[in-house]
Amino acid sequence: MGPVALPAWLQPRYRKNAYLFMYYLIQFCGHSWIFTNMTVRFFSFGKDSMVDTFYAIGLVMQLCQSVSLLELLHIYVGIESNHLLPRFLQLTERVIVLFMVITSQEEVQEKYVVCVLFIFWNLLDMVRYTYSMLSVIGISYAVLTWFSQTLWMPIYPLCVLAEAFTIYQSLPYFESFGTYSTKMPFDLSICFPYVLKIYLMMLFVGMYFTYNHLYSERRDILRVFPNKKKM
Repeated sequence: MGPVALPAWLQPRYRKNAYLFMYYLIQFCGHSWIFTNMTVRFFSFGKDSMVDTFYAIGLVMQLCQSVSLLELLHIYVGIESNHLLPRFLQLTERVIVLFMVITSQEEVQEKYVVCVLFIFWNLLDMVRYTYSMLSVIGISYAVLTWFSQTLWMPIYPLCVLAEAFTIYQSLPYFESFGTYSTKMPFDLSICFPYVLKIYLMMLFVGMYFTYNHLYSERRDILRVFPNKKKM
């Protein structure tokens, strides 16, 4: 007797795709809830809703961004085919701005730029996770493919500008409260505002690298997609 074929649901490829589909679905639901919540609050309360955006959706945003760190593991073990360094840079931007800057300073949480930044982040992620979720089960639409590979072109630089402005607005508070600044032996000290100023310059260098990578990826995907439709 020949080898017995495993049921489809036991095959490694099926399990990997099922896991990725569930991961993308959870992330899509989380970011959709945040975006919908922010939209409804804005139309209900106007500009006043922007001040307490973080208090309303900050916990869910932190959860979604924390879970997104799994994507680095996905790439490292090979269940996602993305490049590690560009994704690492994108996730690092968000982790630093969300957890180290916004979360640690209550005064920054009330700034309008936080609301704008969250809108940009969630808009990108809703489209990205929708595209990834459908792609993993073999469904592709020309409009969605083009949209997911084009939306980031204006939005991603605006995200970086909003992140940089958030950091800039946080500097006086870090200087006043001394958050994360520490004194070390031998009259040495770490002044966190200076660290943030250095990071501001690195942020735009990283944006240039990531933008070039995403543009090359977009060109390759849109070049291949018409050929897939003909097959």
